[in-house]
Amino acid sequence: MGQNLSNCRLPGIEQDLFAAVQSGELKEVESILQLDPGILQRSSFYSDLSVLHIAAANGYLEILSMLLERWAHPDVLGRQKQTPLMLAAMHGKIACVEKLLRAGANILMFDSVQGRTCLHYAAYYGHSDCLQAILQAAHANLISESWGFSRFVNVRDTKGETPLHLAAKQGRLACVRMLLDKGALVSASSGNNGFRGPTPLHLAARKGSLECVRELLAWGADRHQTDSAGRTAYVIALRRNHLCAALLNPSSAGPLVWPSPLKIISELNPDVKLLLEKALVEANRKREKKILKGTVYALSSPAHTESIDDDKLECNSMELCCICFEQACTIEVQNCGHQMCAHCTMALCCHKRPKHDTQSLPAPACPFCRRDIARLAVAKSNIKEEIDEGNSPKQRRLRQSQSSSEGSSSSSLLSSAMGSIARIGSHGSGRIADCSDLLDKL
Repeated sequence: MGQNLSNCRLPGIEQDLFAAVQSGELKEVESILQLDPGILQRSSFYSDLSVLHIAAANGYLEILSMLLERWAHPDVLGRQKQTPLMLAAMHGKIACVEKLLRAGANILMFDSVQGRTCLHYAAYYGHSDCLQAILQAAHANLISESWGFSRFVNVRDTKGETPLHLAAKQGRLACVRMLLDKGALVSASSGNNGFRGPTPLHLAARKGSLECVRELLAWGADRHQTDSAGRTAYVIALRRNHLCAALLNPSSAGPLVWPSPLKIISELNPDVKLLLEKALVEANRKREKKILKGTVYALSSPAHTESIDDDKLECNSMELCCICFEQACTIEVQNCGHQMCAHCTMALCCHKRPKHDTQSLPAPACPFCRRDIARLAVAKSNIKEEIDEGNSPKQRRLRQSQSSSEGSSSSSLLSSAMGSIARIGSHGSGRIADCSDLLDKL
């Protein structure tokens, strides 16, 4: 990472200490500290980096723990005013990051290189585990009370770039997703003193990171926003022949945007949130297939890994949504108790595009009773009970086949009706099946 951790200017025992820490020799470090307990204070003044920096950057947790016990200065400054926490986050040493945080390391210290914090470095180098640990520490830190957690997530360096800018610039999808979920401003421009720099969407387009572009658009990034040169993200991606230019084209259909300003969305439990996120991804994937129909590039597979057979099993074992008649009812509206599929729920919540200056939006109304939706929950499924009772989907299909072979008129009528419903429900998927083989693999 550009860090030369060796130090050859120290005389005698100080140089032996640095060599032992550099090579990770715990017993040698311990013996030197026993011979001269005050060596830690002296070595920090004669070197560009302290032994704490070297241990944290190399991930030597035991040595770091022993050094902190003997010299409780986790925020000692080294070269260019970088702290041990910055180097641990830079090199992705999560155990050392957590140890320094527990020791009281300050997460709001800026270096003298580009005025970056440990959060900037974790996002830039794509260490999402370190990023998560720092964000969790910010909630329990005094910073959340004095500085404000939202302000910390959007902290800027000397160039006016936030951690989200750096993560998008490097194509770090996991970090981009985590920062957006924690309140990072999706359309914030970088730059200082009135200079309007690029947004995270511009930087992701320049990198050609299709996944990051998808994520930013799903969180409401503005495709029409320009940088200081008057360029949109579409123009930047188009000049570099990146595939994401098709999604950034302002004339193409806009994606569904995660409705974060809604109170019911902010209070979702993990299971409901996962269902709605999956529905959002699937809806935007269908949009992408139409947009990219004429391209020769292939897209990566969706994040979810559920097979078609699993989806069919779920639909066979649960009631169909009364709005689309295509998906199973997986979401229950509270307090009225009406049910619908995750796709229709997502469309209902996204019927109004969230404004960047709006803190909250009125709750949508239930499409069945027109009452305000107070909360969303996972709809109860009878799959397990049916399987336990010997009424699994395979057994039902077997019984239906046997009934059909007997030539029952009522079974024939039922099969005909179900076939009509299936043709209506699969009308949209039939159009997708007519696409090229390349798009069918998406």
